[in-house]
Amino acid sequence: MHVFVPALTIAAEDLSASAGTVQMAVSLYILGLAGGQLVYGPVSDRFGRRPLLMAGLALYTVAGIAAALAPNVEALVAARLFQALGGCAGLVLGRTIVRDTASPEDTARRLALMNLMMTVGPAVAPIVGAALAAGFGWRSIFDALSLLGLVNLLLAWRLLPETRPPGAGAGGAFLRHCAGLLRSRAFIGYAIGGGCATTAMYAFVASAPFIFVHTLGRPAHEAGIYLALLVSGVWLGSALASRLIGKVALAKLLLRANLVSVLAACLLLAAVLAGQLTVALTVGAMFAYTVGVGIAAPASLTQAMGVDPRVIGSASGLYGCTQMAVGALCTALVGVGGDPALMAAAILVGAGILGQACFRMALRAQKRG
Repeated sequence: MHVFVPALTIAAEDLSASAGTVQMAVSLYILGLAGGQLVYGPVSDRFGRRPLLMAGLALYTVAGIAAALAPNVEALVAARLFQALGGCAGLVLGRTIVRDTASPEDTARRLALMNLMMTVGPAVAPIVGAALAAGFGWRSIFDALSLLGLVNLLLAWRLLPETRPPGAGAGGAFLRHCAGLLRSRAFIGYAIGGGCATTAMYAFVASAPFIFVHTLGRPAHEAGIYLALLVSGVWLGSALASRLIGKVALAKLLLRANLVSVLAACLLLAAVLAGQLTVALTVGAMFAYTVGVGIAAPASLTQAMGVDPRVIGSASGLYGCTQMAVGALCTALVGVGGDPALMAAAILVGAGILGQACFRMALRAQKRG
């Protein structure tokens, strides 16, 4: 997702499309990530992780080729949707495989380490995307993504074993356990709260090129650098989480990390309302916000997957679906107003407050249950 953001304005000009229409390539991508995870999680509990992952990577690769060849913005948006439906296999099944192969005590630490490794891609992606778009055109971004998809497919085929526990997801009990997740106040609280605490930041990511270029008057290539700095905040947060987990209770860590993000979003909103927004203040506030995201992400996911260990894949998929749905909604809401900076800041504040409320509800439900 991040690699294409710096090229949004270039693609809009090339395809003679409005900024809002091209932004759909981001918001629908997030929606595809949400819907796909809803399928991959439960199906992997029944049929295994490895075949589902390989099928998803194949779809991702083919859809990337279609995006590179898109003749108009509608075709581009459609190809991005299918690319997301394939790529989200890695999101949900990667987390599930970690949980399959780790004890409950080690899951949060390993997820934090996985987040640490995963943020390397988004950190360098905006810079790579901006360089590819400037040097070879925006379509070259999708050529590169298709090549990466093919490489990952080959690696999964050659190196990845099946990790689904024997007997998992068998019979009617499987459906009852999945339904139980949807009725669980604890799981719903962690899932919605996790989205508000993490993927709500996509509202800023999608509007960042327009904030930095149109509002703050910076050249387009700088937007990729600023986004890379923000993603590095997630990297730092994940590094801190891997050290803090085991020393601080997950519940406290989760609430405090999200509170850091809320306070940073409030600072950004105050600057916008006061007319004092600058590049340094924007990057500084959002860096603090993303540090909170990096700490909260593994903690909320671990809590959600621990609600019912009998359907780990389903919990991971439902959590990821909710998480991405929140991100897609926040991204879509940014385009409603005429001021992207004001809308992004307001959405981050509102989502952060809702996240705090959801986490507290989930913790209360777990104590009672």
